[in-house]
Amino acid sequence: MVRYPAFDPPEYANWAPDPQVLGVYRQTLEKNAEKRKLVRALGPAEMIAFYEGMVRNRLHDITLKRWVKQGVTSKAWLGTGEEAATIGPVHALDRRVAPDGNCTDFVAPMIRNAGACHEMGMPVADMLRGYLGTEDSPTRGRDLHIGDFARGVLAPISHVGEMVPVAAGVALSFKARKEPRVALTWVGDGSSKAGPFHEGMNFAAARRLPLIVIIQNNQVALGTRLDQYHQGSFLALTDAYGVEGWQFDGNNVLDAYAAVKIAADRARGAQGGQAGPFLLVAETFRMGGHATHDEREARQTFSPDLFEYWGKRDPIGLYEAYLTEGNLDLETGHRERSSRSLRERNLRILRDSEERVTAEVERAAEEALVSARSRMPSPESAAHGVFASTRGAAMASDGK
Repeated sequence: MVRYPAFDPPEYANWAPDPQVLGVYRQTLEKNAEKRKLVRALGPAEMIAFYEGMVRNRLHDITLKRWVKQGVTSKAWLGTGEEAATIGPVHALDRRVAPDGNCTDFVAPMIRNAGACHEMGMPVADMLRGYLGTEDSPTRGRDLHIGDFARGVLAPISHVGEMVPVAAGVALSFKARKEPRVALTWVGDGSSKAGPFHEGMNFAAARRLPLIVIIQNNQVALGTRLDQYHQGSFLALTDAYGVEGWQFDGNNVLDAYAAVKIAADRARGAQGGQAGPFLLVAETFRMGGHATHDEREARQTFSPDLFEYWGKRDPIGLYEAYLTEGNLDLETGHRERSSRSLRERNLRILRDSEERVTAEVERAAEEALVSARSRMPSPESAAHGVFASTRGAAMASDGK
């Protein structure tokens, strides 16, 4: 992927694959037989879609960071370095339209999981309009926490952890209607300490709901290091709630995909009866601040060695190296001995994909800026669509 020194973390500016790190990346996909089978069943189209999803996610964040530097917006919450923990899980879900007209599976992302929005089908332009507060944004200018119910995206609540009981409610509706559908949400390592997280997990466990909760352990909560507020393994919570769960490499998009695919198939009953919920742990790292306003403080929170360690594990760079140095021909789908011609062919295909996604995001940014110049909401609209009333429903039914 093209690097952008003005916006990327410094560890990404001249990124090159570390052979040892890449070796561990490959080995991770071979350790578990069930995961290995799922990964080997993937074809070129799916492999390329993972790549495009992460690139789209990264470029969305770079656009926001550029806007902050230009003064277009004042702040942005980014997921740089954590793209695989979002893109892999979303691609493990069923994103087809269900009989009720909505997406089959639902996601409830945190704002740092913005990639879930575009991979569930939301236009990047609409996502960017949300930050600009335009009248034609998904929230009509009210909030930058956006979603699209028809596409299966529940808009985030700014109090992280609150979406667990909300997603549990969605999963409860699936179970009540005996529908083979799944709800997925993420929480940060810090928000796993919040009361709603525990209440939602306990309710989902007691009712055996088709819910997947991912603890996205990026090692820090706001500006507080993990070791300052947590001891032990997050997987110990699976025993506390009486649920299944496992850990995956949050910087390995294929491991993330396989981990969630296994849980989703079991939760929807594809493997012998409905079961759930599942509590998964994604080990990853936040390569910036809580938001763009405190990136310098974030650099002071951890040692440079830790940033260097995770910098070598850029999820996009590693996946690109895995594909270009592997034996899967992204053009034919055949597996063959690694060669220079195969590497060059796969690299060309990935470059073409990156160029398409880059053009897509650039068009989306321009469309959003046009909306900011011409489609800002009027003050009077603040009172529209806020409340529902039985009187209004009665009038509608009378044809008035």
